Amino acid sequence: MNEHKVRVRFAPSPTGGLHLGGVRTVLFNYLFAKQQGGDFILRIEDTDQSRFVPGAEEYIFNTLTWCGLVPDESPVHGGSYGPYRQSERKPMYLPYAQQLVEAGQAYYAFDTPEQLDNMRKEHPNFQYNHQFRLKLSNSLTLPKEEVAQKIANGEPYVIRILMPANETVVLHDLIRGEVSFDTAQSDDKVLLKADGMPTYHLAVVVDDFHMKITHAFRGEEWLPSAPIHVLLWKYLFGLDAMPKWAHLPLILKPDGHGKLSKRDGERLGFPVFAKEWKDPTTGELTSGFKERGFLPEAFINMLAMLGWNDGTDQEVFSLEELLQKFNLERVHKGGARFDFEKATWFNQEWMKRMSTLALTEKVQPILEASLQSKLATEKVMQAVEMTRERCALLNDFITQAGFLFATPASYDIASIQPKWDEKKQHFFKAFVVELGKISEWNAPAIEARFKELAAEQGVKPGDCMLPLRVMLVGGKFGPGVFDIAAFIGAAATIERIEQVLGQLG
Repeated sequence: MNEHKVRVRFAPSPTGGLHLGGVRTVLFNYLFAKQQGGDFILRIEDTDQSRFVPGAEEYIFNTLTWCGLVPDESPVHGGSYGPYRQSERKPMYLPYAQQLVEAGQAYYAFDTPEQLDNMRKEHPNFQYNHQFRLKLSNSLTLPKEEVAQKIANGEPYVIRILMPANETVVLHDLIRGEVSFDTAQSDDKVLLKADGMPTYHLAVVVDDFHMKITHAFRGEEWLPSAPIHVLLWKYLFGLDAMPKWAHLPLILKPDGHGKLSKRDGERLGFPVFAKEWKDPTTGELTSGFKERGFLPEAFINMLAMLGWNDGTDQEVFSLEELLQKFNLERVHKGGARFDFEKATWFNQEWMKRMSTLALTEKVQPILEASLQSKLATEKVMQAVEMTRERCALLNDFITQAGFLFATPASYDIASIQPKWDEKKQHFFKAFVVELGKISEWNAPAIEARFKELAAEQGVKPGDCMLPLRVMLVGGKFGPGVFDIAAFIGAAATIERIEQVLGQLG
């Protein structure tokens, strides 16, 4: 392998749905790697077995496949630097943790959960750090012989990093430039847990080294952990081996105050997960962009514009265009406010660019699932052509085109009643008879007979258009009303009119 080849990774925990911020991290990793002729690696960080959720790993792969962001190496795709699940790499972490202890850069801690809880009660701002470490049960305060005896007896312990009390750690961030940290602000994070599993802090450094990761992109919420990771690189492998870092801006709530969460989506009525996620334990269902009716191309385009632009007014980008235009210099330092209306606009723009056939391929399964019946592709194509301008999401076709294939479940009678009278009742009863006489069933013929009859009966055609629309559609929407009648056929047109007449009469 070329030692200078760009290698980036996304390392999710299999604990649930994939937040759109996570997918954006994947996207920026992917774009950067592919531009440089490099590799994109997916590594599963499953060292916290208490948080492991069945099905979550498969969900991650399905999501990335839907997005078109396929890894070069992963637990599924294989590769030369496996295993790609941290739980399968467990034996390699202990020697590094012990190396740090022997060098005086980490230590054994034997504190029980009860002891730590008591410290938190006594000291509201308690952190396991330079202020408190010498008041606790660890290899810094206990005699060597006692430490050795505890370990020999199989007493539970963790290994913690010994954070210097007054050092400045400097990190060059590809987005933020030089960032400095005071080590006194960081606590002595656990590196190895009592079950022998590493925490994120140790595992990410060891794995990035062994997988030859050259660039590490992650959300800015990880910045406070950066000094710990820089020191681990320095202690274990040397800073020359450390990947270049880029901390991406947060995706913010629509009001700009704080990081966008799943609860925000539930509260405001939009998805924050790429795909729908069902928690196997609670059965709780969290909606996804895919199921809401987003095209993957639009979803990716929208994510790219959350915190990046190419310096022009262009907003609609294909993945191929993003691969040409993307650069880290144009990634913003500040958070990007999420706007669901704008996300919907991206989807509408992408739908406009699709051929009727391509759009039909997406819409047909959605309509068939909604109506629970098989539909003729030619008819769906015709329906898509008639209604596509009224749709921003694929699911909009359920409302905007569903009535073309099935009798409306209900009718907006209330919109007709205020201006309904005997004259209109008589007109529509006569119109039903006339419809049965039309030999060539098409929109112009239906419209012509409608207007002729209105003139004969002395009613204004315009006054009867809304009632006719409600009769055929169920509500005050849809394409041209005579086009609808032509599409659904004479029998369905007559049946729907009669059904509403029965409710009005």
